[in-house]
Amino acid sequence: MGIPAFYRWLTERYPLTIADVMEETPLYISGVSVPVDTSRPNPNGVEFDNLYLDMNGIIHPCFHPEGLPPPTTYEEVFAAVFKYIDRIFSIVRPRKLLFMAIDGVAPRAKMNQQRSRRFRAARDAACQALSMETNGGIVSESKEGNLEQVTKLDSNVITPGTEFMDLLSSALRSYIGLRMKEKLGWRGIKVILSDANVAGEGEHKIMSYIRLQRNLPGFDPNTRHCLYGLDADLIMLALASHEIHFSILREDHGNASTGGKSFKEKQRVMKRQKLNGDSEEIGKFAEKIENHISGMKFQFFKVWILREYLAYDMRIPDTTLKVDLERVIDDFVFMCLFVGNDFLPHIPSLEISEGAIDLLMTVYKKEFARMGGYLTNSFEINLIRVEHFVEAVGSHESAIFRRRNQLQFFCEDGNNSSQSKSTKCDPKAWPFSNQTTFSFNDTSAVVDKIKLGDEGWKERFYAEKFETKSEDERDTIRRHAVFKYVEGICWVMRYYYEGVCSWQWFYPYHYAPFASDFYGCGQLEIHFTLGKPFKPFDQLMAVLPAASAHALPLFYRKLMMDASSPILDFYPTDFELDINGKRFSWQAICKLPFIEESRLVSEIAKVEHTLTDEERRRNRLGYDVLCVRVSHPLAVKVISLLECKDQSALPTANIKYQIDPTISGGMNGYIYISEKPEWLMTTSDQVISVFYEYPPFHSHIPRLPEGVILPNKSVTKWNCSHAHQLWHEPAVSSSVSSKRQIPKSISGPQLAKLAHRLVSEYSSSKHLDVHRCAEHGFPLDADRMGERRTEVQPKKRKRDKCNKDCLDGRSKESQVGKGDFVPINNAENMESSTLRQQGGSSGDYVSAGVDEIKVDKSKKRKWSSKDREHKEGAEGAGIPDGVQKLERSIQEQRNSDHTPGGADGENDYKEAKSRESKSRKRKERNKKGNQNDGDSVRNKNAEKLGCTNHISKATKLHSSGAERRGCSCRWRCGIGAEIQEKEKDQS
Repeated sequence: MGIPAFYRWLTERYPLTIADVMEETPLYISGVSVPVDTSRPNPNGVEFDNLYLDMNGIIHPCFHPEGLPPPTTYEEVFAAVFKYIDRIFSIVRPRKLLFMAIDGVAPRAKMNQQRSRRFRAARDAACQALSMETNGGIVSESKEGNLEQVTKLDSNVITPGTEFMDLLSSALRSYIGLRMKEKLGWRGIKVILSDANVAGEGEHKIMSYIRLQRNLPGFDPNTRHCLYGLDADLIMLALASHEIHFSILREDHGNASTGGKSFKEKQRVMKRQKLNGDSEEIGKFAEKIENHISGMKFQFFKVWILREYLAYDMRIPDTTLKVDLERVIDDFVFMCLFVGNDFLPHIPSLEISEGAIDLLMTVYKKEFARMGGYLTNSFEINLIRVEHFVEAVGSHESAIFRRRNQLQFFCEDGNNSSQSKSTKCDPKAWPFSNQTTFSFNDTSAVVDKIKLGDEGWKERFYAEKFETKSEDERDTIRRHAVFKYVEGICWVMRYYYEGVCSWQWFYPYHYAPFASDFYGCGQLEIHFTLGKPFKPFDQLMAVLPAASAHALPLFYRKLMMDASSPILDFYPTDFELDINGKRFSWQAICKLPFIEESRLVSEIAKVEHTLTDEERRRNRLGYDVLCVRVSHPLAVKVISLLECKDQSALPTANIKYQIDPTISGGMNGYIYISEKPEWLMTTSDQVISVFYEYPPFHSHIPRLPEGVILPNKSVTKWNCSHAHQLWHEPAVSSSVSSKRQIPKSISGPQLAKLAHRLVSEYSSSKHLDVHRCAEHGFPLDADRMGERRTEVQPKKRKRDKCNKDCLDGRSKESQVGKGDFVPINNAENMESSTLRQQGGSSGDYVSAGVDEIKVDKSKKRKWSSKDREHKEGAEGAGIPDGVQKLERSIQEQRNSDHTPGGADGENDYKEAKSRESKSRKRKERNKKGNQNDGDSVRNKNAEKLGCTNHISKATKLHSSGAERRGCSCRWRCGIGAEIQEKEKDQS
């Protein structure tokens, strides 16, 4: 199962890691499909060397496909599996190796999860059968037949040791021989089959092979790996391998050929098909599953691009520290263990849907220097630093729980007040409840007894989940749970980097402790004993419910079902389900009793002698099988050994032949040859098969291998979102923080440029008179100026040499950048650009710049409407309509304010005419003997000519402020005359 919701988080956070698969379309000749030639170049533009198949990710979808009728026989399941493998092989087209790995006997730590899944499956099947009986009243013959079929095709038989798994292994060997004989793409490769009799989980057998091949003679550091599987922890294993050229192939559920049906619709279709028991539909399974597999869509997950993303996202703020990316990746793998895996429950406060990984990464970068550096060194964990790190994470727990309570209150209030039945306000859809009784049909049955975040929540949690009754007992349980959890993360890290370090270890609780409880773990000493794996039948007894006893030998069944069995308590027919704040019922915790290994093994030993020879063979651990064509150099060497006349070369005991990597395509390891019947090498139709063993164990080196060629960079800092707000921190509304882009929206430098232009044009024409009125004491018209309250300080700005390089005369620090806001008071800086572009000096700027700018603006207003529309269309390319409307409204308002066409503009125009008339009459009366007559004439001529050469000194002094504000020459001369008249009136 892997890490819930992890893959979705990765693809949303790092979208460049995903690439859709490119495939060749098969040809049809006379209505018959011609298979694709897999020996041709890969259409995806990359040639993969090795393809690894996690076979359980293929077997389960073929055994119980979603939205399709179930198969009726094992042969139909096998045919679907072969079709599935053909499809994946045609996509990847490996050139050296195909590795098929089926889950074998798992470590005890994984058996607890397997036990929970199988008991749930049996309970669901029993509920379904009961529903069929109660809905129909009387069970028909066809439905009785379906019930027998359900018993026969119980999905729990996909477990090592069953007859189904043994038949599947034989069928796969025949399939491999047939494909290597007939298909061109199969002829030059090696095929390894690791079936259910080989101990270990499928994906971990694959990763052990990859790790043990590294750094050996003949190993190619640029080997291109492709791993198919559905578990999200495959990504963690790929990162831990430190192989650069690593891709993971997955089914794209979002684009799969499902007829456009949602998940709930597909569930309803499946339920209807099972209830109806339509024999005609069931008979069409082969045709339907073939069409389903042909219509599936796949995608590649590129691990090397994920490494590039992590290089940006995990950067430490302290730039003085030199950070090793390989060790940071190991720490990232370690941190993700706290949000869930197949062996440990996740920390209660850490949910991926609540930004748990973002929180872990944020705390890691913030505390990196304080905690002393890296958390891990390969599989070795620094527990002192881990204690510091987890305590820092625990400091956020209260805020996380309060956030959950807020959402709970919001949703409950929404359910009570809203008439809609939206799932957004459905308490079942939010991961915050901690009820112990759940019923999806009756929301009144949901009872939250713990109330995380409220006072005393930790005591209530341990009393409810761990059944503690006193403070001393609670403290004892807490310390033991923390110790076993720390043991667990050490076990998982060793499992990811070295392989199984203990077959018997497991976490003995259904729940994890809180992050704030991890104090004192720095002094713990962790040790493991390797032990040995269970036998296949022992594992069946440990994980199967009594309802699946048909998969076991006769005397083993009695141990499950006989009322006098001493281990009957291991197989309850009814058990508690704790939804534990999850969203879906399948996420509920099955509170099953843990298996006591000593009791189980001792009782099995009493009946083991009753097994038949066939059952004994199925109950024995085996080896991997290596298949090659006889033309392969490795096969030639094996055949030469068999044909050796020296009998001493083939003694009765097994011999182990070390593989020469020069003839095996770089593969190291051993092959077994023996004269014993069960170990004999077999040949079939030009295909030879022998038993294979991995190279000797050596420690994994968590570094890039020497000679590796790094791919070109695909990720830049612009592909990474630099600010990630934590889920439990105060956030903006969802409508503002939505990731969906608004159509025709603008942002960044484009928005800053438009804002700069709007503010400069608006302030240059409308707010300059505010500065002049403030300088000379004129009253301000608040209504006209938009009720502006800003205090005006017309102080000249000092300019340095760097301003010469600025486009608009502002200092480099004040230039508009991304996200900058230009205040209205800086209008004087914006208008100086026109003068500087014309080459004027600083003195010219003081004396004449204002006039030239005003004349230019008056000329712009005389443009024809066609020219204006053309300019707006050119400048507004890609600009939303709302911004263009805003610009036009500002322009219209400016024209109405300064042109004798608007209401305010008309009044100003009349007042100006009246003042000019009075001034002219007064000057005519005082023409004789007035010392300012010459100045008046020169000012009048200057007003007509628009020049500044014949302006009186008095006028220049009074209009110096207007010069700095950028008004026109004609307007300035008029203002100077008005100021003189006002002084005479006051005198």
